[in-house]
Amino acid sequence: MNITATRASALWFEPTKSAERPEHTPVNSIGTVPRPASSGYARPVRRTAPFLLTLSAVACSGAGQSTDPTMATTTTSSTPVSSNPPPPLIPPDRPAYPPTRAEPIRERLHGVEVADPFRWLEDVKSVEVQAWMKAEDDLTRGVLKSLPERDAIAARLKELFYIDSVSAPIHRKGRYFYSRRHATKEKSVIYWRQGKQGEEKVLFDPNTWSEDGSISLGSWHPSWDGQRVAYKVQQNNSDEATMHVLDVATNKKSAVDVIEGAKYAGASWTPTGDGFYYVWLPTDPSIPVADRPGYAEVRFHKLGEDPKKDRVIRERTGDPSTFVDVSLSKDGRFLLLYVHHGWSSSDVYFRDLRKPGQPSPDRPLAVGQSAHYSVDVHKDRFYVHTDEGAPRYRVFEVNPDQPERAKWKEVIAEHPEATLESSSIIGGTLTLSYLKNAASLVELRSLEGKLVRELPLPGIGTVGGPIGLPDEDEAYFSFESYTAPPEIHATSVKTGKTELYAKIQVPVDPSPFTVEQAFFPSKDGTRVSMFIVRRKDMPRDGSTQTLLYGYGGFQISHSPHFISSVYPWLERGGTFAVANLRGGGEYGEDWHKAGMLLKKQNTFDDFIAAAEYLVREKYTRPEHLAIQGGSNGGLLVGAAMTQRPDLFSAVICAVPLLDMVRYHLFGSGKTWISEYGSADDPAQFKALFGYSPYHHVKPGTKYPALLLLSADSDDRVDPLHARKFAAALQASSTGGPVLLRIEKNAGHGGADLVRSAVEKGADQYAFALAWTRGNKP
Repeated sequence: MNITATRASALWFEPTKSAERPEHTPVNSIGTVPRPASSGYARPVRRTAPFLLTLSAVACSGAGQSTDPTMATTTTSSTPVSSNPPPPLIPPDRPAYPPTRAEPIRERLHGVEVADPFRWLEDVKSVEVQAWMKAEDDLTRGVLKSLPERDAIAARLKELFYIDSVSAPIHRKGRYFYSRRHATKEKSVIYWRQGKQGEEKVLFDPNTWSEDGSISLGSWHPSWDGQRVAYKVQQNNSDEATMHVLDVATNKKSAVDVIEGAKYAGASWTPTGDGFYYVWLPTDPSIPVADRPGYAEVRFHKLGEDPKKDRVIRERTGDPSTFVDVSLSKDGRFLLLYVHHGWSSSDVYFRDLRKPGQPSPDRPLAVGQSAHYSVDVHKDRFYVHTDEGAPRYRVFEVNPDQPERAKWKEVIAEHPEATLESSSIIGGTLTLSYLKNAASLVELRSLEGKLVRELPLPGIGTVGGPIGLPDEDEAYFSFESYTAPPEIHATSVKTGKTELYAKIQVPVDPSPFTVEQAFFPSKDGTRVSMFIVRRKDMPRDGSTQTLLYGYGGFQISHSPHFISSVYPWLERGGTFAVANLRGGGEYGEDWHKAGMLLKKQNTFDDFIAAAEYLVREKYTRPEHLAIQGGSNGGLLVGAAMTQRPDLFSAVICAVPLLDMVRYHLFGSGKTWISEYGSADDPAQFKALFGYSPYHHVKPGTKYPALLLLSADSDDRVDPLHARKFAAALQASSTGGPVLLRIEKNAGHGGADLVRSAVEKGADQYAFALAWTRGNKP
């Protein structure tokens, strides 16, 4: 029910700033995907949450929303849309929770006394905590299993999720690599062909790696000559990973080229395929997980040599709030080295490998500016995509021999109305992917900035890509919207000729539904947008069950995507809404900055204003309104329910951040300090403590029914947040039930199994339906 990217959809794409960095992304979004140099394709839209050119059933499922197609045409739903709502469901009474002790822990921070009675639940290794978790999960599973519509929803989700899927291909010297998931499989299989029409051969099949599905495929990166593929293996779909190298022709895995500490690693191959650059992170348990980003190093691995002896290209920063990245140009000449200061800014250095040490090993390209930079290399020029002096982004051409800022040449100016989400070079042409009012606009321009053509789109929706190579004419892009299933198209950059490559086969008829884009004022008068999807014939009398989704952080944009998993909700007469909140990237860097650090409350105000708009305009009423968010979005709904418990009936809060006083001490938290701030800073502490959901639970308050979703192997957002919040609300709320669901063998993005997506989706929708009927106990 979330609208985020999945591992399948992330196979070819990345945020521009970093490849597998500890990105804080929406629930079930992996946030760890290949670099452009590694994937070999031009960089895609970097901050659009749900995307892209993989057509996958699970991608639009409870395991994460994204594109959702395969190789055939849309078919009609086997579950017809009912003109009459089903009979009311009466949820069970609030259950008897497991005993949970509270401790008198209080500490004084910057003159403020902070209570933390459930700190003992932070210690996941404790036998007591493990027993408590099992009791909570058992209770939750029992309640959810008893909900009247759960089995019917699960059956419908199986129809939606167990379908064929395919990705756009990666081309490497006559070889084509792609993923495909068959309707009978739990995970995608990676294939390759010699030539477009060659025999399909299995490269690797993660379905065979473990009986329980706990071993997962991470990102994978074919070498430029197509002879080898570097790929990551992850236990329990967590971020921690080991990188391996496979010989394509023999299908044999190297016993030597095994790299531990590949959590943030992609493989940026040399042109000859004799090795690759990557980011290494220590796995030493004596180093706290929260401190490890500061130990990250850029290394070079030469095939056949011991990875422990890999040459260090850039030393660690020593600062856990930063992380590093690397990319090698396709011709092997320029090595680009990034230092990202959280999400606030980035520094870029480069090396001309044909001129070693001249004038110094690492030359600064953009250093010390409060801006973001990403660089494409084409022939002997850099093309720099940046928000420096342009919050909606622009593009510069730079001569590497004269990299001084004064000599940069602007080739793409800031758009007056749209945000330039990404720029890339395909077929010697600049491809520019914009968001205008949270919908896609794509232009192709010459390297001098002259308009070649605008990519024709079938309507208001989202384009994934285009993706392609700087020196090849063929490109791929996808298009979708809330009522238009995704399609992948192949296009010629030179001629504009476009043909359908793949189309979803989904058992849904979207024709009874309509999409509206609403604009409304937030608390401070700022204009905020929201997409609303509903049945065309549903009355506007406040009686409709409504699910409102939000995220609002890390520059991540939410544009219209086809979400097959939401159709069981829509088919039952529900309304689905997605708010474009400050903190996201829909309207540029200014929009992002307006919802971060000391201004984070704006994000919550926007979300509350979205809910108030839905009530005011009679789409729904509070007793029929559910909210959902994950990861940073889990923080969002946690803050919303503690600030306005009267406005919502049900809350679905997945893999959340909820203790904002201590968040930076765990998981990848220190890399998010530039986004949220730190309680170590007096001013930032005041803001964090002012909205921290865990610290704003008030005894005797009637809170909405709450379903917390956690994962036992989440090494990005520590599950302690969900545990402590559950305990606090169970001790304090006089409202609906507080349930904690703990997914087994799953990381921040959940388990990458279709069956897990079905079960989780059924639990979420059944919960939301049960507690938005208006007849709560």
